[in-house]
Order: sequence, then structure tokens, then C-alpha cells
Amino acid sequence: MKSTTSTNRRRRLAAVVTAASLMLAVPAGVAPAMADANFPSPNGQTNISSILTYADVEKELKKLEKTSRFNVDVFTLAEAGTSVSTSEQGRDLYVATVGTGPEDVWLQGRIHGNEPYGTDSLLTLLKDLGTNGSSDYDLLREKYTFHIIPMYNPDGAEENIRHTILWDDVTGTPQLGGNGGEQRIDLNRDWTENGFAAKESLAFYEYWTMVDPDFGVDIHHQGLKKEWGTGDDVTLSLGISLAPGGPTLPGLEDGAYDVLTRQMLVHVYDELSKYGSINIDRYQVGDGLEIDIKGGVVSAMMLGLNYQGLNPEGHSNPVVFFETSGNTSDGSLGQKARGKSVRQNELALKELLLGMATGEVQQEDPERWEDIPHQPVTGYQTDYAGVIPAQ
Repeated sequence: MKSTTSTNRRRRLAAVVTAASLMLAVPAGVAPAMADANFPSPNGQTNISSILTYADVEKELKKLEKTSRFNVDVFTLAEAGTSVSTSEQGRDLYVATVGTGPEDVWLQGRIHGNEPYGTDSLLTLLKDLGTNGSSDYDLLREKYTFHIIPMYNPDGAEENIRHTILWDDVTGTPQLGGNGGEQRIDLNRDWTENGFAAKESLAFYEYWTMVDPDFGVDIHHQGLKKEWGTGDDVTLSLGISLAPGGPTLPGLEDGAYDVLTRQMLVHVYDELSKYGSINIDRYQVGDGLEIDIKGGVVSAMMLGLNYQGLNPEGHSNPVVFFETSGNTSDGSLGQKARGKSVRQNELALKELLLGMATGEVQQEDPERWEDIPHQPVTGYQTDYAGVIPAQ
């Protein structure tokens, strides 16, 4: 049962939500409805011209730095002093910080170039943290220092592709592989001892070792998805890249990450379930398989990867991810759903961050992870041993 403090905080939040969020809300006591037919859309034919470009992000970041009341600081990784500091095609890699708190929070979006709404939601959060003088945002700024990466993969974003393309700096053209085709790298599989093929990977990894964050969130998109058992459209999936209770996570930090990551997502599930057009489930890859991917960026953070001696103290931190249904390459986002899709990420971020700051997250029952809709677990899809059957 939720505490009185928790209830009061949610009432305060409800008093200040925007008109857009009020349009999404469900009256008390009414069960969440099935997701709107246009959220996501199976025939969206996404208009790419409406998606934020690299130039749009640069412009917005610089605007927020100038107009913020609470010291938003925007800088490139070159200014931060990383040894590698640009994308494969030479674009500057941007970070924005805000807050003066002793705990560092890492928030990243658009590591896949065709997954755009992490950028939108993180820019909105940055604006709120930089301008909103409410007690909730005061608490966040006092508790945390935020490191916000709205566009991790600018080259892929400009190409509207998932990957980045390895680039030949001399010729100014793509590097070609043995088959004569351009070499593409999934940046979310490149933080490994045998990885770091792309400049973006090493640049952000080195910055991560400078920050040593306390926790993080990674914002993604997925394909269109139906809820197991009901067939309802899923609009948002909640995930942990090293499966709770699986082969790896229980052995990290004496099980602390196995507990906290579940608590984080249980909290998000509870808080967003009151919004009628948001339908949430657990992230799975089909046939009841959970992911246990060690090569993912956020997995490497939890594992405390020490690449080339840059993390000698073995720093690690818990991270969770959000997956909005639909992406630009498939044309499945649906323009009518744009505002709702961005808004669900904004709400998830704010509820999670406030819950962490108040300690409400840490009081959640991690076993309620099983209450989030999902297909019964049959095994673990790994990048190191194939499929491992569940015990």
C-alpha cells in the first residue's frame, strides 16, 4: 500500500500537469483503456520532416542554455576533454548538464538514429529543469546533477538509420567492408572489450568514466507490439538489459541492481497506468525470452566495463530503458500519435526521477515486476551464449 507522503506528492504533481497530460488522464477508479488506434499506427507513414534534426538539437540546446533560470550548461565532448570527441562523420557530440546535487544522473536518447522521441522528451525535461521553479524541480536540482545526451547518434539520425556508418576521414566517404558495402555499427552493441569500433562509442564511454553516474535511463523505440494475452496495442515497454533474476544481474553488487532496477520500473508502471492511452508491458524479444545482453551500453555500465584502463576503479551503476512503439524507418509512428508518444516518455522520466529523489522508488516491492504484463519467461536471449533456458 502506498504511503501518505507518496499520495500527497502525486496530488501535487496532478495540480501542475499540462493540459495535454490532462487529456490523457483516466478518472479515478476507471481501468486503463485500450491504446488509441493511432497510438501507435500500423500505417503511420511518418513524415520525416517533422523529426528533429541535428541542427534543430544544436539550436534548441543553445537556446535553453541562454534562457534557463537554473544554469543549464551545454557543451561538446571536445570541450569536456575526451580524447575522441566527434561522430564518425565529424559532428560535435553534445551534452547538457543542469542541477547542483551530489548524485549524478545519466540520461541518453537516440542511440539509434531511427528512434527519435528520446531526443524530444529529453529536451523537454532539460527545459523544465532549467526553468521550472516548483518544489518538485527544486528537489531534483538539489538532489541531482543531470547529464543529458539528447542525440547520442547524430550521424544515424541524419541518415534515418538505426546504426552509424564508419567513415574514412581521408576520403570523406564511408569505409567499405570485405563485401564492398559500407560498414555500419550498432552503437548500442559497441561497448565491449572487442568493440569501440565507432568514435561515438569511445567518446561517450570516456565521458561516462569522468561522470561516474549513480543511475541512468536510456530511451528507445521498438517495433509495433501487442500485449501478450490481451492483444491490445502496447505503447511503451519497460526494460532492463540484463534480465532480473537471470544469468548476470543477481551477481552484480550483491544483487542490489537486480532489486533497484525492478523497483524503478514498477514505480513507472504504477504511475503511468493511470493514463488511459498509455498501455505498458515488459520488454521481451518474443517466445517468452528476456534479454541478457552484455554488449549493450547500459549493460556495460552495470558491469563496470574497464576499457583500456579508463575505469580502473570499476565504477558501475544501475540503468533502465524505455521503448516507445514504432520507429521512423518503418513509417509506423503515426503522426497523430506524435504528441502522445513523446509525452509518455516525459511522464515516465519525471515520475521515475521524482520517485528516486523522494525515496518512493526504493520502497517499492521489486517482486511486483511480475505484475507488469509479459509473456511467461522461457529463457534468456544473450550475446555470449545464445539462448539460455530459464531454470
